[in-house]
Amino acid sequence: MNKPRSMRSPDVRAARRAMLDLPHIKPLSDFAADLRVRHGVEVPEFDPLDGGVNARVLFLFEKPGPMTSDLKAGRVGSGFISRDNDDPSAEATFNFMADAGIPREDTVTWNVIPGWNGTRKITGTELRQGVAEARNLLALLPRARTVVLVGRKAARAYALFEDAGFSVFESRHPSPLVKARRPDEWAGIPQRWAEAYASVIAQSG
Repeated sequence: MNKPRSMRSPDVRAARRAMLDLPHIKPLSDFAADLRVRHGVEVPEFDPLDGGVNARVLFLFEKPGPMTSDLKAGRVGSGFISRDNDDPSAEATFNFMADAGIPREDTVTWNVIPGWNGTRKITGTELRQGVAEARNLLALLPRARTVVLVGRKAARAYALFEDAGFSVFESRHPSPLVKARRPDEWAGIPQRWAEAYASVIAQSG
């Protein structure tokens, strides 16, 4: 089911989890599993409805939020990094991708800090480790030559992608906080993402 907040459904979550062995997502699922073992934190899965290893543009956000977690008590998250998650930022991401005209199969979504540790707080150590792990991710995305760094913390990975020859774009984070404090910049996110995807099309032309 490809619609905003669809991950609130246990059936949708189960169906998505059943797709994790598909060829386009299995290497990324293995990458996430390795991170869990080495860092001892909860690392959500990549979304199999996205392009996986075939993606041409990486959207790198900041840090997983609580609705990526399927281990917490109370309101259960999805266990995925997904635009379909049951939270406002994910819903905005879903809608902004559509507004920008970006085919889902051309995208892969991740976070510069890959693990959820129960807090939204981001430490310097987490950032340094996250940037190092993003370097390992690049080897699994052979078609991706464009990255969108979503949020100021994600922008810390700018040099990594620039040095790797990526076309690098930055945007605001589609969070309720940005919407409340900087509504004009929040509303401009789809245009920025559309510019990034235009570079993908130009590269393929």
